[in-house]
Amino acid sequence: MILRGERVLLRPMERGDSAELAWIAAEPEVARWWGVVSEQELLDKAAGAEGVVALAVETGGRLIGLIQFSEEPDPMYRHATVDLFLSAAFHGRGLGREAVALVVRHLIDDLGHHRVTIDPAAANERAIRCYAAAGFTTVGVMRRYERGPDGRFHDGLLMELVAERL
Repeated sequence: MILRGERVLLRPMERGDSAELAWIAAEPEVARWWGVVSEQELLDKAAGAEGVVALAVETGGRLIGLIQFSEEPDPMYRHATVDLFLSAAFHGRGLGREAVALVVRHLIDDLGHHRVTIDPAAANERAIRCYAAAGFTTVGVMRRYERGPDGRFHDGLLMELVAERL
């Protein structure tokens, strides 16, 4: 699957992308939220581990990050989740919003989802603005939701996009 936007191209992550993506994930502004992302973890994502679909994010032919999604298969709770990281050099340009919007459209239009969620750290204001610009709304704060790179648990923000509001 390849998803094309005005400025970004999303393509299946390849094994050869893992070293560069690990380098991007290690950038301080990315690692602050993602922690350590090993090449092996990225290789597992490329292989579809745990039902994750990992897509490389490119702009102008340059690899700039990763967007991934997974689907809840239980028909009673069917929905999809999305997550994203981009190199800090490409923050603030609307590229993350465009990548998220492309994946959401695919999840709704092609895969039949009616609801998509995303769960940034509650303190990650840049990500929250990006996801809100892509149409996500805040559901609520999940207290002590995830362990951060500092070893402490931090709050997460649950956001959703319901197809009817797209």
